[in-house]
Amino acid sequence: MRIRDVYIVDAVRTPIGKFGGAYAGVRPDDLAAHVVRALVDRTPALDPTRIDDVVFGDANGAGEDNRDVARMAVLLAGLPVTVPGVTVNRLCGSGLEAVIQAARAIALGDASVAIAGGVESMTRAPWVVQKPERAFPAAHQQLWSTTLGWRMTNPRMPEEWTGSLGEGAELVADKYALTREAQDAFALESHRKAAAAWAAGEYDAEVVPYPGAELTRDECVREGSSMEALARLKPAFRTDGRGTVTAGNASPLNDGAAALLLTDEAGLAETGREPLARIRASAVTGIEPQLFGLGPVEAVRRALEKAGRGFADLTTLELNEAFAAQALGCLEAWPELDRSVVNPRGGAIALGHPLGASGARLAGAVAHQLAAAGSGTGMAALCIGVGQGIALVLER
Repeated sequence: MRIRDVYIVDAVRTPIGKFGGAYAGVRPDDLAAHVVRALVDRTPALDPTRIDDVVFGDANGAGEDNRDVARMAVLLAGLPVTVPGVTVNRLCGSGLEAVIQAARAIALGDASVAIAGGVESMTRAPWVVQKPERAFPAAHQQLWSTTLGWRMTNPRMPEEWTGSLGEGAELVADKYALTREAQDAFALESHRKAAAAWAAGEYDAEVVPYPGAELTRDECVREGSSMEALARLKPAFRTDGRGTVTAGNASPLNDGAAALLLTDEAGLAETGREPLARIRASAVTGIEPQLFGLGPVEAVRRALEKAGRGFADLTTLELNEAFAAQALGCLEAWPELDRSVVNPRGGAIALGHPLGASGARLAGAVAHQLAAAGSGTGMAALCIGVGQGIALVLER
């Protein structure tokens, strides 16, 4: 069997909205449909009937994104009803998982043209109540928020595995002796780079605003932030004087969507376009759930090994910034890496982290950066709650 080359022809994303912000009135399936439609419209030479599958990541799926949001996006975007869609869930890595699964189908010859992406509305994630074991219970019932984190946890899970995501970040900070000041400085740099990238027009090629939302750039970027302002924030998870993780050095809660157009050589010829990048290798790994933030450490190493590349070959690395402590912990574990190539246009602390969409956003960001540079090797990587890491190598 011949393994086919897989190309990223285009990548788009919405501006990322803050929790309760510009997209508070926008359904996640409509956000997903918007990026799918925009992607198709930007490649008018491609017959939409040639799209073999649409794969979308979605971390929660408990609300309006239920019933296979990928298929809903196909229908709402006005694509032919013959175009199928499937939704995948690897929590924070869902969007990148979608890209990897679509690329794998193309590489194996099961598809020639595919759309991969992700979506999340953390604002509109519903509250849910567990169905009682017997009808008409007399006691009050627990209502759970599906916005983020553990819920309805299996009591057989060890307690150390089911702590909060913020406590997991604190554990990474403990492991590498990462100070509050180092985390705040990392967060401030994320905002600085994001604001500079927006000002320089570096996001113009990929961002497609949602009609009527009155949002043309990422809603959480704080151009006027400072070390003094960050220092005033109280630790959010440890309140005993030992805490270092705050709302200022962690990613916010967000809404958004992203999508990429993937093809083999035959599909590429039909688009009439030059690809942004080629997919080279990927990897997923597991780690102790409480140390989820270090999930990318081994995933990145394995993906580079599969690609026959090393850290010195990377010209850009988009590392998801779930927390400054988590990102810094990964960087500490990669002493060979030139840190100047990491998140050159800002990261999730500034841009936002809409769970199911983030991996697709990162893959698209790397592809656009490689296209702008004209050549190079790029990496997209994310940590994943409950202890996983995921990474993708792109080349141009």
